[in-house]
Amino acid sequence: MLSIDPKEISTGKLHNYLLGAIAPRPIAFVSTIDAEGNPNLAPFSFFNVFGSNPPTLIFSPARSVRNNTTKHTLDNAEETKEVVINVVNYAIVQQMSLSSTMYAKGVNEFEKSGLTMLKSDEVKPFRVAESPVQFECKITDVIYTGNEGGAGNLIVCEVVKIHIADDVLAEDGSIDQHKIDLVARAGGSYYSRARDGFFEIPKPIATLGIGVDAIPSEIRNSDILTGNNLGLLGNVEHLPKEEAVNNFGKEHPEFIGLEKTKKHTFAQEYLQKNDVESAWRVLLLK
Repeated sequence: MLSIDPKEISTGKLHNYLLGAIAPRPIAFVSTIDAEGNPNLAPFSFFNVFGSNPPTLIFSPARSVRNNTTKHTLDNAEETKEVVINVVNYAIVQQMSLSSTMYAKGVNEFEKSGLTMLKSDEVKPFRVAESPVQFECKITDVIYTGNEGGAGNLIVCEVVKIHIADDVLAEDGSIDQHKIDLVARAGGSYYSRARDGFFEIPKPIATLGIGVDAIPSEIRNSDILTGNNLGLLGNVEHLPKEEAVNNFGKEHPEFIGLEKTKKHTFAQEYLQKNDVESAWRVLLLK
């Protein structure tokens, strides 16, 4: 394993390692205006949500690694204390990328990228009309982490109004993750289209799982079952009752009396289908 002391490599190399390892990252497509009212639009992947009461978003327009300059977004945020954070979906990802070009101060990236300025209700910066969700925000704090190239500038924002496109809503009024079709940033020139990689994991907080440590050692130390397999097995509230296991055996006599490797292989096949109950029944059959 490569072990690195951050102080012993260049900032540029460290930057690349960080962005390659901490991914995918959501994208804040940030709209600001300067003191003269000139619009600016730029994307930032040092971004996330940090609370819902009050609703708090934080993004960081870091200082340039190459020449230690600051972003126009940071300058504008310091001047006006207002931003709009728009989310980026697949339909606008190329226009978002174009807007990241280092245009001169005063150039309107809405126009350069072909995106539509939409008047906000509570703040002066414009919304991106094509973005499926737009957050109007007041800036409550700016945290500066350093003065050298690569240093972050954490812009803490309180959301004062949210706009959500009707066509990304599910029937119950929630945001449909497939319809919204978000994209995320990775290392180098790579992006990730979120809906192409979705899979569901039952939240452990919803149940009190028995835990991997409660799995019998013969199963826990299996040469077949993976860590993910054991995680699924450990996320049940209790093991199947003996009666259920015996009934399963009557329905599937082919699983009775199997040697350990075959038993674990069949159980793994059930786990790959997310059928944890059947996997446990196979494992507990004598």
